[in-house]
Amino acid sequence: MSLRTGIRIALRALARHKLRSLLAMLGISIGVGAFLCSVAIGEGAARHLEAQIRSLGDNMIWIEAGSRNVNGVRTGTYGTKSLTLGDARAIQQEVDLVTNVSPHVNTRVPVVAGNQNWLTMVRGVSPAYLAVRHWAVARGRMFSAEEVAYAAKVCVLGQTVATALFGADDPVGQPIRVKTIPCQVIGVLAVKGQSPSGQDQDDVFLMPYTTVQKKIKGITWLDDIMASAESPAAIASAEDAITALLRQRHRLEGAQADDFNLRHPAELARAGAQAQRTMTLLLASIASVALHVAGVGIMNIMLVSVTERTREIGIRLAVGARERDILAQFLTEAVTLALVGGGVGIGVGLLGIAGIAYFAGWETVIWAGNIALAVGFTGAVGIFFGFYPARKASRLDPITALNQ
Repeated sequence: MSLRTGIRIALRALARHKLRSLLAMLGISIGVGAFLCSVAIGEGAARHLEAQIRSLGDNMIWIEAGSRNVNGVRTGTYGTKSLTLGDARAIQQEVDLVTNVSPHVNTRVPVVAGNQNWLTMVRGVSPAYLAVRHWAVARGRMFSAEEVAYAAKVCVLGQTVATALFGADDPVGQPIRVKTIPCQVIGVLAVKGQSPSGQDQDDVFLMPYTTVQKKIKGITWLDDIMASAESPAAIASAEDAITALLRQRHRLEGAQADDFNLRHPAELARAGAQAQRTMTLLLASIASVALHVAGVGIMNIMLVSVTERTREIGIRLAVGARERDILAQFLTEAVTLALVGGGVGIGVGLLGIAGIAYFAGWETVIWAGNIALAVGFTGAVGIFFGFYPARKASRLDPITALNQ
């Protein structure tokens, strides 16, 4: 019996009991649709987290001023004043694995434009900050190295600050006041959205670090330094080299604790992305349970079909059909039932994914490989749960079957 003939006979047999067949297909369809939806949502969430990792700066190393011990009490992060511009320059010049370095001086102060004001984090940075963080300027420009050297009164706004102070107007070229210091807006950053920790990355106000250091805070040290390694694989070695360099420059010996902290924020986001992939696998596993339940339904229907068609099986065996022909016939029916239900489930799943993306606004990702996996798993369910009924049919005694 050819495959085409087997499929035609299988469809004819399934059509005899339409409601029963449709109910079995419904279970398969729900399982496949749920599998595709859960995987698409999980992949979309993982992609979103990966984009946030890139927005943090996937190779970024964050060097913070550390804590100090005052009468047995540790002051916490930023408690020391030992991180200097010389440290930043030394890291840039002596650590070969580092590509970009940006010194930072931070303060949270109100900024005013016209009759509008906004309390935000003013970050004094260098032009290399954009390369370290993988940020871009949407309008205007970033301040130059010359403007940093002369402590120019210029600033670049995040989108949240720009909207809060200027609304729909273009802020580039407009005057703005930081505390009592007037400055000019020369650029607006591209939208970044929330960080993996939920912070608004667009609520930022950038100025030359020399301007913040000398004219706003009146200090000579740095709060932190951001650097980028040449690749993710080089981060660990770069951190070791930076630690050794700073301990040497700060004259820390033996068991003396570091007066600085090294952080790698992208590691937190990567852990979140890995957790999301684990959750996706869990959801897909739960959805696959529905396919197994549907497979039990297929087995039940095929066993009923064998019982109802016992005389038909006896006639086929009497006229020369071999056991493997009967096995192939009923196995083909089971697989056809599963694949037709799976095809409907793929359609339902794709519609569900489109609906979730449109109405819920969630990012969803569906790969052709996931669809192929669903089809293959559906076929495997048909074979696995259809084999026992098919084997039972193929081993019927012809004489006993004809007497039914």
